[in-house]
Amino acid sequence: MMRLKTWGYIIIWSSVLDSYFLLRLVHILSAVIVTGTGAGIAFFMFMAHRSSNVQAIAVTTRHVVLADWIFTAPAVLVQFVTGVLLMNRLGYSFSSSWFIAVITLFVFIGACWIPVVLLQYKLRKLADASLEADVLPSDFNKLMNWWTALGIPAFIAILGIFILMVFKPLAVM
Repeated sequence: MMRLKTWGYIIIWSSVLDSYFLLRLVHILSAVIVTGTGAGIAFFMFMAHRSSNVQAIAVTTRHVVLADWIFTAPAVLVQFVTGVLLMNRLGYSFSSSWFIAVITLFVFIGACWIPVVLLQYKLRKLADASLEADVLPSDFNKLMNWWTALGIPAFIAILGIFILMVFKPLAVM
């Protein structure tokens, strides 16, 4: 009986290793990382800024910059690569209205994210420089407003991609 159970696990595992299922799994996990990291970064940045505690803000901005490079950047790259591989594997057309909508949102998110990362570096620098005085300069609030103004539409666009991926409301061929 134990051997049969073991063979069952091996058969299930071998089907998971099929390139389509593995690609799909990696694609979904990277989407979860991008979305989760984005939501987490936004929450902790917002809460630190709201606290007006310069030390908390300085630590948070350092961690936000680090999290974007450890989690977000690699996950975005994996998203793109696995997305293209899945398109090929499934025979979807790169000229389909569905793909055009997805890639447009993907590029839009990137166009928002790159300035956000640059703003995070500036926010980190301002917060670190403010530690001794324990007061943030007014530039910090202006940069946070830009950071938020770019982050909200980018996050909404991520949700739009999820809708396109799950429901496929547009033609894929």
